[in-house]
Amino acid sequence: MSGSVLTPRSGSVRTADPANRVREAAELAARHAAAADQARRLPGEVVAGLVAAGFARHFVPHRWGGRAGGFVELLDTVSTVGEGCASAAWIAAVVAGAARMGVYLPDEGQRELWAAGPDTVIAGALSPSGYATPDAGGWRLTGQWPLVSGVDFADWTLVCASVPRGDHAVARFFAVPRRDYRVMDTWFNVGLRATGSNTLVADGVFVPEHRSVARGAIRRGLAVGSVAPCHTAALRTINGTLFAAPVLGAARAAVRAWSARLAGRSAQGSLAPRDNPLVRGVLARAEGEIESAALLLRRVARAGDDGPVDAAEAARAPRDCALAADQLVDAVERLFRSAGCGAQAQDDPLQRIWRDVHCAVSHVALRFDTAGGAYGGQLLGAG
Repeated sequence: MSGSVLTPRSGSVRTADPANRVREAAELAARHAAAADQARRLPGEVVAGLVAAGFARHFVPHRWGGRAGGFVELLDTVSTVGEGCASAAWIAAVVAGAARMGVYLPDEGQRELWAAGPDTVIAGALSPSGYATPDAGGWRLTGQWPLVSGVDFADWTLVCASVPRGDHAVARFFAVPRRDYRVMDTWFNVGLRATGSNTLVADGVFVPEHRSVARGAIRRGLAVGSVAPCHTAALRTINGTLFAAPVLGAARAAVRAWSARLAGRSAQGSLAPRDNPLVRGVLARAEGEIESAALLLRRVARAGDDGPVDAAEAARAPRDCALAADQLVDAVERLFRSAGCGAQAQDDPLQRIWRDVHCAVSHVALRFDTAGGAYGGQLLGAG
């Protein structure tokens, strides 16, 4: 699918102000959220709205027409979309994050990647599920990569694969245009259904050397042609904010959905929510957990915007993101369980939010056992 298909259509996003575009994209995604969940993919107009809101170009370098934007700004905009639809917010974060990885390609590869402009939609196949072998002037890429969010409508995908190095293998990323791979419809998930996280298949695809980069360079923030903080930040220090931002927005939406249900009960003659101390306690704790998580995520994002971080911050940042994710899922779980059986109905938005949040926080970047263990080990070493 070419990038031209994703240009904003009449009647979707009209205003020039970036903040308004984000709000309109969130409203558009919210209107389509239930249907997109059933269809297992976002409709084209929602994808176009996300592109028009600037997510594809957010981390693209200035020299290619992008914004080289910040992590705090992305946290805010993705979470705004997440209040309307967690799947749309997930795609917004993934598209922005994958474009950021393009900055580590050689100059010629970057030029080719953004030849059609900074709004090129890029997906990422992050696990080295396939392999690449050296060929004249490049590599031959073969394999299957499941769970590639947005792969159906991406113009390019950055694919991670194992490559031989002596008696062992190392991981590299390869920029592959849409025409060179096919997509298998494999995404039948309990949550984030509309992300269309299907399987990418490559059968001996040739990738020239200039469209390849070692995974280690991305992890260490060794950008090519840019010294902007958004490009030089090490992946591990900021990656959690991208995946947690949709959850933050969804959790805030859960508070609204839960409150709306209680307001409906009150209108039917039930005890008014403000008169029930148990209800007040559930809402107060859930909202407090959500905003506490927001503070943790904002601290990590601001540290990324401020520039290079020391070893202590590099270990703390993933811990904070994983802890925030735990707080968010706990808050949504508390709201969902206290809402009663009616919230489990197929057409109730609270059950969709509950499914989406549980799916999102299972991502490896948000698992506390890994992130917390690493930070705890540093604390013990420092002591």
